[in-house]
This record gives sequence, C-alpha cells and structure tokens, in this order.
Amino acid sequence: MLESGKFSALAGGLDWSCSALGDAAAWPPSLRLTLDIVFNSPLPMLLCWGAEPVVVFNEAYAALAGPSHEPAPGGSVPDMLPAPLAAARAAFDQAQGGEPTRRQHQSLSFIGAKGPQQRDCDLYFTPIRDEHQQVRGVLCALAPGTQAIAPPAAAGLRILVVEDNLDSQFLICEMLSAFGHDNDGVAHAEAALEKLASGRYNVLFSDVSLPGMSGIELARHALLADPQMKVIFSSGYGDSLLRQVEFPCLSLQKPYEIEQLQKALTEIGQQLHGAGV
Repeated sequence: MLESGKFSALAGGLDWSCSALGDAAAWPPSLRLTLDIVFNSPLPMLLCWGAEPVVVFNEAYAALAGPSHEPAPGGSVPDMLPAPLAAARAAFDQAQGGEPTRRQHQSLSFIGAKGPQQRDCDLYFTPIRDEHQQVRGVLCALAPGTQAIAPPAAAGLRILVVEDNLDSQFLICEMLSAFGHDNDGVAHAEAALEKLASGRYNVLFSDVSLPGMSGIELARHALLADPQMKVIFSSGYGDSLLRQVEFPCLSLQKPYEIEQLQKALTEIGQQLHGAGV
C-alpha cells in the first residue's frame, strides 16, 4: 500500500509552493494521497483540483496526449480543455457533484507525432473529498484503446496567431501545423501588423485581450487592409467584449476544445472555397 505523502521522483523534486496548489506540507491528506496514486500509477491519470481548477497529471497521460502537450505534472487549466474533460463534460460535472461516473468508448482528440489522432478510451471519474466530506477535486483515470484515425487532409489555410501567452501560442501553432495549416505566431498586435503587411493570411486568430492594442482593434486594421480575411477570437471573458463588434467573426470561449477550433476552421475553409479564394 502506498504511504500518504511519499511522492514519486517526478513530484518530489518540485517546489509546489510556487504552484497554485501551494506548499505540499499544507495540503489536505486527500490531495496528498490522490497525487501519490496519480504519480505512481502506470495508467494515464489526471486530477482536477480546486474552485479555479489546477490540472495535475502523470507521465503516462502526458505520453498518451502526445509531444505537443505540456509535460507532467501540469498546472492551471490551459486555453483548451484537457481531452477527457472536453469529451465527457457531463460525467465530469456529475463527479464534481459527488457521484462517481464512467464513460466507455469516448473518442479523444490528441496531437500525435504524425498529426491529429482520435483515441478510443474508457474514462473513470472519481470525486475526491476533504476531511469535511466536501468534494475538492475529480480524479480521471483512462483506459486507452488502440484505435487511431488518420489525420485529416490538409486544409491549406494560412493563419496568423496572436497570443501573448507563449505556451498557449506554441500549442496552438503546433496544433494548426498538425492539421495541415500554415501559420505564424506573434505575442502582440504591433508584431501582428508587421506580419500582415508582409504576408497574406486567410485567418486572423487572436486573443481579445492583448498588451497594448486589443485584438478587436487589431482585427479592424487587418480587415481594412484585406476585407476577405476571416477573424476568430479567443477570450476568457465570454462574448461580452464582442457584442459591439461591427464585423463578422467567430468566437471561442477559453478553455475551448480542439473540436471547436477544427469546426471553426472547417467553416472558414468552406466559405473561402465557395468564394473561390
């Protein structure tokens, strides 16, 4: 039986006080024991913990998720929901409400070494309670299948990504490349304007909130130069900032799912194909 608090080499060498979980010495026993299980398990596992959730996962999950995924042990919820939470959100919500749940044969989207892949997995969600029997987190264990679907054919869009979080920017650009789209990534609107002046893009994919000029103002400049450009915004603040936008655009609420971005790009590709662009 595992001793509570006896972390694996992966977890033991980390300064947890710098993370959103805080100093490991102050963790409730349920969190320590759950992370013992996660880090010592050969099965892919991730723990979603706290009201503003932190996602912690083991090396088995990182390996399943592919080389474009951040390495174990994880951190705050990224712009895109982890695949198991996105694929079975209702089951995850049930576990947050205190009811253990499972979902069989869930198709999960990951970015493998050879591009996008669908994995057939069984998912097991377990509520984790504190000493007062309050649900503080949800443990998700995966039983990965062997099915893999070939990546889709390249759609051929040219996309400018504007995202000031460099980790998110890298992940988005890697994913777009895996989908077959040419792309460039920059961290602020001023650099984006330089890219727009020197190259032709089909799509501007921008965070709404940027340092300096906002993503909305950037899109206005881009559309003045090229009215045929399509715009996708991503935002962690809902659609309230976009209600007064006077030009057509698509919006993704952070954290969004890979399938949502794929759907938006497919829709744009069809529009451009129909217009003969």
